[in-house]
Amino acid sequence: MQVEQLSIPGILLLTPPRFADERGFFSETYNSRSMAEAGIDAVFVQDNHSLSRQRGVVRGLHCQLAPHAQGKLVRCTRGAIWDVAVDARQDSPSFGRWVAAELNAENGSQLWIPPGFLHGFCTLTENAEVQYKCTALWNRDCERSVLWNTPELDIPWPVAPGEAILSDKDAEAPGFSAVRNWF
Repeated sequence: MQVEQLSIPGILLLTPPRFADERGFFSETYNSRSMAEAGIDAVFVQDNHSLSRQRGVVRGLHCQLAPHAQGKLVRCTRGAIWDVAVDARQDSPSFGRWVAAELNAENGSQLWIPPGFLHGFCTLTENAEVQYKCTALWNRDCERSVLWNTPELDIPWPVAPGEAILSDKDAEAPGFSAVRNWF
């Protein structure tokens, strides 16, 4: 597995090898030993799968607080997304910094986002399917959101604000200044 450390320590871009022939390909997308060798010793307890039918759907920025803080291993199995992680750990030297990677069905890459980060993505294609493994079960009381295009973060999303397709919850989320002592 190819492992790339992104600019914020702990965020990894993982690209499993693919073995292709005329029938298609095979890829081992998760192996606990390979993950441990990459520095990920997480135990995953929940898998999520989303379909976004339109280009420009933005989901996020989301996280869960302790005791249900989630690490996520994210991949796009159909279409393409621009995936974002924002450091929300108050005492971190990279607090408020973000990283992004394009995940798509062709590159097979996955983004490891440890607990303590906000996560969101924007679909780059129609009918984008995203699957991710989580280290904690979803808990409504611990769920938090931050406005996807909050000025404090200055994230250059690949969609204009007036063209982004959002849920009501995401459209009404507070700015990044709301993130105080979440982690």
